[in-house]
This record gives sequence, structure tokens and C-alpha cells, in this order.
Amino acid sequence: MTTAPKVDTPLNQLLACGQSYWLDNLSRHMIAGGELKKWIRDHGLRGITANPTTFREALTSPDYDRQIESLTREGRSTKDIYETLLIHDVQQACDLLHDVYRDTDGLDGYVSLEVSPHLAHDTDATMAEARRYVERVNRPNLYMKVPATDAGIPAIEQLLFEGIAVNI
Repeated sequence: MTTAPKVDTPLNQLLACGQSYWLDNLSRHMIAGGELKKWIRDHGLRGITANPTTFREALTSPDYDRQIESLTREGRSTKDIYETLLIHDVQQACDLLHDVYRDTDGLDGYVSLEVSPHLAHDTDATMAEARRYVERVNRPNLYMKVPATDAGIPAIEQLLFEGIAVNI
């Protein structure tokens, strides 16, 4: 099992009561600077989400400048640059949370990646994007966040049937 967090905080007390908590602001700064690792190790963090709004805000930091410049020189599209940066950060976060995932037998330790909200009313496009992200991230502790719209419900059912973890 994962060793108990080292710092006695209200968040760790929550964990001791069986309640998991997540952060909703994945960023490269948090990963590269060691902040995410510290939250996991010292404060019992059990998961994190990556969504278009918070990730777009993260992209304004200089942490991404060098890679954006490199991908732009390669002639990559804006969408491909965005997804390349996002996938990299999600993979890194999944790797940092993998011990939690393993030690809790898959109960905790996930990174939730949201499909584009522009697809919320398109079942087939939602499923295609979720499958593509699952393939590109290639980590067992990835959750695909799918909106519970009329079009999202059949996508959720199908993705679950395919064995893809879904956050609704």
C-alpha cells in the first residue's frame, strides 16, 4: 500500500476517513516544479483533472513556450500542438499517480481528461476523440470525462462497454 502522507493536514484527515480528493488544474509547472509529486506524497492527493479551460490557462505560462515554438517550426496545426502538449502533461501526471493507482487496486490514482465540450452533442465524435486520447495517452489510470448530454449517454455506455474508464 502507499505509505501514509507525511504531513498531518485537514486533507490527510479526509483521506484517513476514506474520502479521496482531486485537484482540477493540471499544468506543466505543477509537474516540472515537483508540486504535483509533493501533493501526492505529502497531502494524499488521489487524482487530478485536465480540462480545456484550465489547460488553456496553463498554456499562457512560459513553461510551454519552447515546445510550442518547436512544434510550430515543424508546421503542426494549432489543434495538434494543443493535443501534443496536453497528452504529454496527462502522461506525466498519470505516471506520478501510478503508485496510488496500483496501491489502491485502481480505486484511486487517476487523471481525468475531458473530451472537447464542442462534441457534447455528437455521440460518434465524442467516442472517436475519447478512443484517440486513450490510445495516445496509453496509461491504465486515465479517465475520459464525457458530458452526460443526450448524445453523451450512449457514448458513455459504449466506452464503458469497451473497457474505457469514464468520468461523467
